[in-house]
Amino acid sequence: MNVHEYQAKELLKEHGIAIPAGHAALTVEEAVEGAKKLPGPLYVVKAQIHAGGRGKGKFKELPEDAKGGVRLAFSLDEVESHAKEMLGNTLVTIQTGDAGKQVNRLYVTDGVDIESEYYLAMLVDRATGRVAMVASTEGGMDIEDVAHETPEKITTITIDPAQGFMPHHARSVAFALGLSGDLNKQCQKLAKQLYDAFTASDCDMLEINPLVETKPDADGNASLLVLDTKMSFDSNALYRHPAIEAMRDETEEDPAEVEASEYDLAYIKLDGNIGCMVNGAGLAMATMDIIKLNGAFPANFLDVGGGATTEKVTAAFKIILKDPAVEGILVNIFGGIMKCDIIANGVVQAAKDVNLQVPLVVRLEGTNVEAGKEILANSGLAIVPADDLGDAARKIVAEVKKAA
Repeated sequence: MNVHEYQAKELLKEHGIAIPAGHAALTVEEAVEGAKKLPGPLYVVKAQIHAGGRGKGKFKELPEDAKGGVRLAFSLDEVESHAKEMLGNTLVTIQTGDAGKQVNRLYVTDGVDIESEYYLAMLVDRATGRVAMVASTEGGMDIEDVAHETPEKITTITIDPAQGFMPHHARSVAFALGLSGDLNKQCQKLAKQLYDAFTASDCDMLEINPLVETKPDADGNASLLVLDTKMSFDSNALYRHPAIEAMRDETEEDPAEVEASEYDLAYIKLDGNIGCMVNGAGLAMATMDIIKLNGAFPANFLDVGGGATTEKVTAAFKIILKDPAVEGILVNIFGGIMKCDIIANGVVQAAKDVNLQVPLVVRLEGTNVEAGKEILANSGLAIVPADDLGDAARKIVAEVKKAA
């Protein structure tokens, strides 16, 4: 599960991490009122969507030369103007795809005099089974280019969860960022705070970009501030964090994915034209692979799980068909805990309920397979049976081409 920037910063603040003052806003009026509570005279108005690259993003409804989703404002009037342009419009970034995301929330923060920008992130490294802390001196909007063109400027420090975060990890992070003196000490403290926040919240990813060094004040002192952050959480652990779960913004998610979660279905929309309904994540991935091997592309990942009811299967079928890009459906079921006759009843019921108009290929194997096949054969529907996974993929691709 993802959260907005302002929500992530509030979570970091609970761990003593320094962030600029700011206020979330749902309306233009709230944005202006939030700015009035800040010292000024420099403000930053930031679009809140679940995607990176907002600063370089473009609004569909605005002229090509309009500013992106992160803007400086030097007066309350400018805050108001930026808020009016952003709210309700669609921001397209490198991470949203061409469809973009509608901006429904803003975050107005205090401006910061920046001396240097850095990149600092934490994630779960599945290759090592450890938490990885990633640091770079090249923070800012072009970090993706750094990763591709100059990867040597990125340092990765892995942390054994059995050992936990140690002082040498903190020193390694500060060294990777090239910090010395008091800033080095601040960075070591920050690295430990971030690790604590990451593990305490069951994070999947915590990204600070940029982490900034402020210009020295009158006494010559500079500080490290978290200027922007993204956090995502392990959905399977949210039951331990009701306060974080309450931060979920369903308007940022695909409606079909939201509906699927209500039925405890694992559904992710993809860009292809063949809908997939499978039981088991591994079998689902194999099904998508073999569809691509046969020259087509899957429209979704959908795992109905091992104990689905007829009602749950019917709901899954309907969710697939809500995608207008779907030109055919492949149902691939291996019945262990799941019984093939239950799947067959669900498929028949859903096909009748939605008046199915696209080709449907069904491959069943396992518990009660003969009963399942008999239900499909006697349904009166144009369901194409398949003997195995390879046969099923070839048949659905052929059926879709025939119907085109």
